[in-house]
Amino acid sequence: MTQTTQRDLVAEYFDGFRASDHPRILATLADDIEWVIHGHRTTRGKAEFDGEIENPAFTGSPELDVQRVYEDGRVVVAIGEGRGVSVDHGPFRFAFNDLFTFRGGLIARVDSYVVPLP
Repeated sequence: MTQTTQRDLVAEYFDGFRASDHPRILATLADDIEWVIHGHRTTRGKAEFDGEIENPAFTGSPELDVQRVYEDGRVVVAIGEGRGVSVDHGPFRFAFNDLFTFRGGLIARVDSYVVPLP
C-alpha cells in the first residue's frame, strides 16, 4: 500500500477544485482549516471553506494550471495560473501562489495570493 504524500494531497485538492467536487476537497482538509485569501477574506473550519468552493459570485469550475510545486517540511507551495468566470464581470485570468501548511497528514492552513492578469 502506498502512502499519500503532501504533494499528492495538494494535487487532489486542486483536482477537486477543477471539478467542484466538495467531498474530494474537504477530505484533504483538517477540521479546523483556515484559508486566508490575502487582501480579500479568511474562512475558518470546513463548513465555511465548503461555502467558498462554489462561491456564488462565480460560475462553473475554475481552470487551474499548477506550474511549479515546492515542498519544505510541513509546507507545500503551488504556483500557477487560472481562469474563471465572474457572475458580474465575465471571464477572467489570474496568477496564484498557494502555501499549504500541513498538520497530522492534512491541510491545516492555506495562504492564497491571487493576482489578476490581463
